[in-house]
Amino acid sequence: MRLLVVEDEVDLANAVARGLRRSRYAVDVAYTLEEAFLRLVSAGYDLVILDWNMPDGRGVDFCRRLVAGSIPTFEDRPRVLMLTARDAVEDRVKGLDSGADDYLVKPFAFAELQARVRAILRRDEDTSPVLVAGDLKLDTARFEVSRGTRPIRLTAKEFSLLEYLMTRAGQVLSQETLLEHVWDEAADPFTNTVRMTLSNLRKKLGSPPVIHTVPGRGYVLGGDVPSKPPL
Repeated sequence: MRLLVVEDEVDLANAVARGLRRSRYAVDVAYTLEEAFLRLVSAGYDLVILDWNMPDGRGVDFCRRLVAGSIPTFEDRPRVLMLTARDAVEDRVKGLDSGADDYLVKPFAFAELQARVRAILRRDEDTSPVLVAGDLKLDTARFEVSRGTRPIRLTAKEFSLLEYLMTRAGQVLSQETLLEHVWDEAADPFTNTVRMTLSNLRKKLGSPPVIHTVPGRGYVLGGDVPSKPPL
């Protein structure tokens, strides 16, 4: 899952981003609405955490434009969690009426932010939190992976990578796509981190292999594996 934090308070924005990264999310940060706009048109996000008052405009107006489709997005429109110091009932109503999926008043406990993020993202899940591919199971709620009766311990990034592959089983995914959705802006596009993480993940998953390399195209979990790129 990739999130965008739109917050002009630098310390708060960075603290939220660090905490969410420790929770296995890929997180980018925008300190202005203009920067948020540029990120939304160039990368796909599952959720935008948006502050109400920004130096170059109101987050609530930005949310309204985003929901209405006035802001072109790289992929499907992300969900929105509004952050604000406004706690009056009419302000909460205004925030939700703008199209925000939820509303969190500052100051807040990070644990509550995490819970609201999880709740919002679950709304797009039309299946069980347990993903299954053959004898491979991944429990997104409990952060558990097993193959047959064997439990498998993964790092946070390996878990996120496997989750992304399993939700798109049978699809060939390029290295750029994996870097875009599983990592974040801190990732070097020229690094071999995707290959290294995949290599470690494959070793832990064991045989027979479930993640395959498609020469010239990328990687696929399960499904029929093309032997070469299409002409």
